[in-house]
Amino acid sequence: MENLIISLIFKDVSFSKEEINLILNKLESVSFKKGETLLKANQTVTNQYYVKNGCLRTYFMDKSGKEHTIQFAIKDWWISDYTAFFSSKKAIMTIECIQDTELYIISRKNMEKLYLEIPKLETFFRKKMEKSFASFQKRIIASLSESAKERYISFIKTYPNIEQLIKNYHIASYLGITTESLSRIRKEITEN
Repeated sequence: MENLIISLIFKDVSFSKEEINLILNKLESVSFKKGETLLKANQTVTNQYYVKNGCLRTYFMDKSGKEHTIQFAIKDWWISDYTAFFSSKKAIMTIECIQDTELYIISRKNMEKLYLEIPKLETFFRKKMEKSFASFQKRIIASLSESAKERYISFIKTYPNIEQLIKNYHIASYLGITTESLSRIRKEITEN
């Protein structure tokens, strides 16, 4: 079972039994119920989270109180407020569970220890961060240059089957549109 957990989290990386034990000693398994908050803005961020099951939403609240959804995290994704995690500053985002969720937690301190003990883990996380950075950059470009319909089509390709799990206003917030616009776009797509 423990080997299965490690092979789920760290796909395509082989570990010795000793390395598996080192990793397992640094991971903590936790569960949250739908509606619970994993992280609130202004909290200290010391952990990142691997999603074993469930769905989470990261959002930023602007000065007027409007929520802007930044990311969803589904099974096999990593999530945190990375700006705060890497800069040792307070969180600027909130992470909420929008489904019952099972996570594995690893602290920054434990990650640093594992990097020294198992260097291939540093390579694994570096590659994950490179992919994440590229995805966020593509999302920014799409927000600036694509129509709402194009952004929605990209969204459903990135998060297949997620629409049944989350509320329409979360999707609209992620896309930067109103729920009415989202309904219109869906209708347009269905009619074509």
